[in-house]
Amino acid sequence: MCFAQEHVTFVDHNPFLKPDGRSHAMAKTTALSLPFFDDFTNYDLFPDASKWVDMEVYVNNTMGVGVVSRGVATFDALNKYGIPYDTISNTAEIYADSLTSRPIDLLAHSPADSIYFSFFYQPQGNGFSPETDDSLMLFMLKKNGIWTKVWSMEGTTLQPFQVVMIPIVDTSFFYSSFQFRFVNKASINTNDDVWNIDYVKLDAFRNIYDTLVSDVGFGPNPTYILNDYTFMPYHQFSANMAGELAAQHSDSLVSRYTNSVNVTYSYTVREELSNTPMYTGTNNTTTIQPLVPQGISFPMYPISYSPPSANSKVVFENKYFIQSISTTDPTDNDTIVCEQIFDNYLAYDDGTAEQSYYLNLFPTLPGKLAIEYHLNQPDTLRGVAIYFGRQVPTAWYKTFSLVVYSDIGVTGSGTETLLDQEDDFTPKYIDTINHFWYYSLHNPVALPAGVFYVGTIQPALSGSDSLYFGLDVNRVGGNHLYYNTLNTWQPSTISGALMLRPLFGQFTPSTDNIRNITQTENDWSVSPNPVFDKLTFSFIANAHPAIYQITDLQGKLINTGQIKTGQSVDLSDLPSGMYFVRLIQGDISSITRKIIKQ
Repeated sequence: MCFAQEHVTFVDHNPFLKPDGRSHAMAKTTALSLPFFDDFTNYDLFPDASKWVDMEVYVNNTMGVGVVSRGVATFDALNKYGIPYDTISNTAEIYADSLTSRPIDLLAHSPADSIYFSFFYQPQGNGFSPETDDSLMLFMLKKNGIWTKVWSMEGTTLQPFQVVMIPIVDTSFFYSSFQFRFVNKASINTNDDVWNIDYVKLDAFRNIYDTLVSDVGFGPNPTYILNDYTFMPYHQFSANMAGELAAQHSDSLVSRYTNSVNVTYSYTVREELSNTPMYTGTNNTTTIQPLVPQGISFPMYPISYSPPSANSKVVFENKYFIQSISTTDPTDNDTIVCEQIFDNYLAYDDGTAEQSYYLNLFPTLPGKLAIEYHLNQPDTLRGVAIYFGRQVPTAWYKTFSLVVYSDIGVTGSGTETLLDQEDDFTPKYIDTINHFWYYSLHNPVALPAGVFYVGTIQPALSGSDSLYFGLDVNRVGGNHLYYNTLNTWQPSTISGALMLRPLFGQFTPSTDNIRNITQTENDWSVSPNPVFDKLTFSFIANAHPAIYQITDLQGKLINTGQIKTGQSVDLSDLPSGMYFVRLIQGDISSITRKIIKQ
């Protein structure tokens, strides 16, 4: 039997968007006046509250492909908290994200003022494409309070950014509190239905050919100064600085002028946490043609920084900037910052997941993943940070093992050498430090300098769709990932970086409030199984009250409460089918058990 074993799918969660106490609710403020312009270049993850009412879209610089300039607003199937609008149905098609302007005063204007509304849009980006039944729509609010659809585009596959020009000629739009609103229609859990927009502009005295914004700005994020890792501990970096540094660091500029322009650019470097100046680059000048990305690069700057201690966090702020071409040139995208972080982990990813990665497993065989890393000096592996993608139905009950290898037999030895394996972990999704879940190893592994592998084992019968891992598709270079679903290790053919990071240095406590090292198989049981009415619990009692949880296949909590050993729970009203039972005592969570209700 032969079938694809590696897969990518949509991101069903965005941990960067979460409740933070802010509100974009409409305030009784003076209406905005023309021109209205936003190119989403702020470093906030939410739309600018001075221009927009709602906060459902995701402002970022990673989801766009061939961006117009730094920053886009991304529409998908996730709400302002970064979770699906519908967490139950995987077929729901709904109106999802919206982006609504604050009121704009057009009372003093008329159709004779040649007012045009323009924006750039792109389907899919670095996510997945919206289907043909999905769409991006633009509505405008008339004086009578009715929202009118003035433009829409049905879903399609990846395309370059396209410009839309809409003349404002209907007199019902010319009043003191005009508004416009973008809305996307999405298929929940069928696709993440990504749309990106940029350069939203509303102004008078324009024409149909006025599609360009006189602007030069940065495009994608700058490259990191490391040649393979994105982040690593500073003591590992300083042990082989010459080997870890890239030959150059770079970015690109994009011009929206109609003619070629000369641009002067440079950069500065400081250690951010101590505010220590490190380097100031010389000014450079280049000629940029309209609409053609112009790469700029710099040779590596000298580094001579000593942190307070061997395990101290260090952050180099590489700030790139250009000089404005004219007084009307938008300046927000004239500066871009890349933080080169040195902390207690090794990483190939940039911290954002545009897609999810999973293995298609054979029912009777385990699924293994392993990522190759290297150390420049001996160190102790303390834990692993993992960014899991959410699944519908939920995967919280699926167990996995964390494993450490010195070799997996892909470099000619043919031998798999296991250094450590710790079992019965479960995936976690709650927002934590750096939006990863930190799993502490109860048996830290002392590693010599050189190559090692860290990964997971998903047991047989764990489900054909496996666990979802965050995938950073912006990764340039090899992904260092290997997988094993047929008792043979294979190099991954998926582009990007799997978001799994080994942790070193000082002890890293787990971010799990309930330990993932669980009770053993013999420490507790439920009977009978299959069960008709009463399910009896048997376990070793301790000082903490025991809490039981019963969930269905979708992860919905069906029944929960305190229980003593020997007591029973009445399940006679529960529909027939398969369920999952978990027991929690203090900080110890049990192995999840399957039960059959007759």
